[in-house]
Amino acid sequence: MADLPSWTELAALLAQVEWALPAAALAWPLALAMLLLPPHRSRRTALRVPFFALAVQGSGEKPRPGAVVLRHGAPGWLLLGLAWTAAVAAAMQPQWVEPPVTRVQPTRDWLLAVDLSPSMRTADFRGADGRPLDRLGVVREVTEEFLERRSADRIGLLVFGQQPFVQVPFTLDHAAVRALLAESRIGMAGTRTMIGDAIGLALRVFEESEAPHRTLVLLTDGRDTGSRVPPAKAAEIAAQRGVRMHTVAIGTAAARPGEEADFAGLQAWAAATGGRAFRATDRAGLQAIYGELDAIEKRDHETQSARPRRPLFHWPLGVALGLLGLHVALALLASAVSSRRGEAGDD
Repeated sequence: MADLPSWTELAALLAQVEWALPAAALAWPLALAMLLLPPHRSRRTALRVPFFALAVQGSGEKPRPGAVVLRHGAPGWLLLGLAWTAAVAAAMQPQWVEPPVTRVQPTRDWLLAVDLSPSMRTADFRGADGRPLDRLGVVREVTEEFLERRSADRIGLLVFGQQPFVQVPFTLDHAAVRALLAESRIGMAGTRTMIGDAIGLALRVFEESEAPHRTLVLLTDGRDTGSRVPPAKAAEIAAQRGVRMHTVAIGTAAARPGEEADFAGLQAWAAATGGRAFRATDRAGLQAIYGELDAIEKRDHETQSARPRRPLFHWPLGVALGLLGLHVALALLASAVSSRRGEAGDD
């Protein structure tokens, strides 16, 4: 057998009930005013027959009351009072207030721009298991760790080569970012490296962002090869629109002259937006870069709390209607019993 709730538990439950329209309680005394008012009377024309008894005897019918007046009595008045109280409680609109529901609102949007040019196929890195791994593979591994640390931020994915493409718009579904990055293939965006065009498309993506902090992380192992919008100009526009860009030059020191990343350019473009440029010459270095980015860009989030409310007015309203129905049923039953007793007395 379940234990009955204690007074403390009962008080806690009652504390979760709030009234949307408490002023409706002022209507409760109207019931007392109705008791003090005189009963309603109406005048009607009538025909008085001085020989009523003779007319009844001649017709052979028994006289019956022309109207039935329902008498309330103490139980009836009690039922009416309870029904009125329940109706007033329903008019006050009780609500059950649920525990607070907290929702974290991201304040920073990240866009990862990943180079998919053929040079990213160079296997001059080692993965977490120590085996040789191409540059894109290392980017995938370390990016996954970064996504786990920024779980409350919205993150998007852009890939570029000869053409830039948006793979994932800003989302909190980081599993989708991982999946689309894993499905990205080297060379799928063309054989050249258009860094300026990638930054330009990234700015268009940020136009849909309402976050107060917007960060672009551009990872590349090459040099710009003739973008329609020069990277320096694109970085200038990014600074004007409040987008901070961090750049990561990927590649080991063994890269042949002319095939290494344009670190000087990446450094200048990042500085123009208030960002920083990094070199990633091995997996640990790239991992440390993501760690620095995580420290630079604070994890500020807005917390919104709301308490869901469920209306409860239908319960007291149902009680009021039920009590009224019970009162009418009892009054009719009492009237029927009284009429039968009267008929038995006449016999």
